[in-house]
Amino acid sequence: MKSAYELAMERLEKASPSLSLTEDQKKEIAEVDSVYRAKIAEKELFLKDQIRKAQGAGKFEEVEPMEKQLASEIRRLQKECEAKKEKLRASFGK
Repeated sequence: MKSAYELAMERLEKASPSLSLTEDQKKEIAEVDSVYRAKIAEKELFLKDQIRKAQGAGKFEEVEPMEKQLASEIRRLQKECEAKKEKLRASFGK
């Protein structure tokens, strides 16, 4: 007799079958991930440096908008990365 978990997993598999990726496909996805991690790191370095400079100059009113910009940029790049990876996965399924 199957558990409720096993039955649920079978139904899920029927509804949207899992996609097994080849090594090349995994490398493509990893490359996208790597590119976006680099972009995020670049933004962090630049904006954190700007934040430190503003704090050092006593311009504390400029710090909060830059921190918000940093958070916004990171979220945008993460969403962009996930969208590209999903697009790749969709193309692999065809």
